[in-house]
Amino acid sequence: MFWMTFAEQPNCTNMAYSESRAYAELHLAVFLWGFTAILGDIIPLNAVTLVWWRVMLTSLSLFAFVRVGRIMQELGRKQVLIFAGLGCIVALHWVTFYGAIKLANASVGLICMATTSLFSSIVEPWITGRKFLWYELLLGAFILPGIWLIVDGVDASMTPGILVGLLSALLVAIFSSFNKRYVEKADPLRITFIELSAGTLFLTPLLPFMPGRFWPPTPMDWLWLIVLAILCTTFTNFLFLRVLKKLSAFAANLTINLEPVYGIALAYFLLNDAEELDPNFYWGTAVILVAVFGYAGLKRYFRHRAEVLSRKALL
Repeated sequence: MFWMTFAEQPNCTNMAYSESRAYAELHLAVFLWGFTAILGDIIPLNAVTLVWWRVMLTSLSLFAFVRVGRIMQELGRKQVLIFAGLGCIVALHWVTFYGAIKLANASVGLICMATTSLFSSIVEPWITGRKFLWYELLLGAFILPGIWLIVDGVDASMTPGILVGLLSALLVAIFSSFNKRYVEKADPLRITFIELSAGTLFLTPLLPFMPGRFWPPTPMDWLWLIVLAILCTTFTNFLFLRVLKKLSAFAANLTINLEPVYGIALAYFLLNDAEELDPNFYWGTAVILVAVFGYAGLKRYFRHRAEVLSRKALL
């Protein structure tokens, strides 16, 4: 079904593609991203090797849907290089994300991603040139107590994992903001293909220096790698890039704060070493949910207020 979605390439300016549909697709993508932490925990590869397989298989899955020979001609060298650079950033984001999981655990790695909105509220206005909104920074900061409640009591040995996870959140905020700036320059599939192909080339020279096995993956590894590449990367990246044409990068990144909620819930049910969810987890989750869904309400309020003031100014 989703291959039909790829092939059809609906225009996001079409009225049929509503904001509510964009939010629904964004939540589906975020849920699947939450599942990637589970896969990162169960696939026995180091972070760099795991991400290399992910970006390589994803690039191959897109090859049939992208006219590769015409990319440079139609986009120009500058745009191709910009998207290639963004591909290196997203590859580093995934390496640090899985690095956080390997250094700590899936729950800690996911929790760190909830700081993405805080970083996004700072970097998106600078990167995209849009007006700085004080309530975005306020909502982003509001996430922090929720993170503290969830992380409270984590063993000190997991501190390196937390620091690497925070770096991963900063990288994805930068990546999303630049994608928002340049997403109109090409269709989502072509952007994803360029970015992940560049990510593959970027990581390839590092593979000989990585510990552990690289080839061949076991049959079970192949299964999980294909799920990670096709469903959790190809499909979700297409949805996310399409959503960015309708929503702001901050709104998208704020919703991504649900990734740890989805991921930790999945870890509880699917992993043998499922994390214990104490009352602090639920309080922290509640804080994150208030911020995520409160953003839409605040946005509507300030938009309505601006419209009222504009009408009064015309009178």
